[in-house]
Amino acid sequence: MKNIFKIIVMSGFMFLAYTSFGQKVYSCDSKYDADVKVWVADSKYDADLVVYKCDSQYDATDNKGLWYFTSSKYDADKVIYFVDSKYDADIIIYFCDSKYDAEWRNSSKKQLFY
Repeated sequence: MKNIFKIIVMSGFMFLAYTSFGQKVYSCDSKYDADVKVWVADSKYDADLVVYKCDSQYDATDNKGLWYFTSSKYDADKVIYFVDSKYDADIIIYFCDSKYDAEWRNSSKKQLFY
């Protein structure tokens, strides 16, 4: 009985490790290839998500606005396309200068990056 409990607990941890996505993104040239269409706001108060661009993919963890831009879409967790109008966007972001400012301002859009 204890062995079954251990297997269930270990399976749960493996599932959590698998589902805790990092935020490695790839910016594509076509909105039809993108998972998410993004518009960049001029103010963080207009944004759904405040994003910090990480220098390392290991810093881009979880779903909290820390993004690492990959050079290949196959290495990315999400493929994004930057649109020209906020009305065409799935999400509005703002790029910040500090990783401590990265945050979700509209948590209802969080599912776009899972």
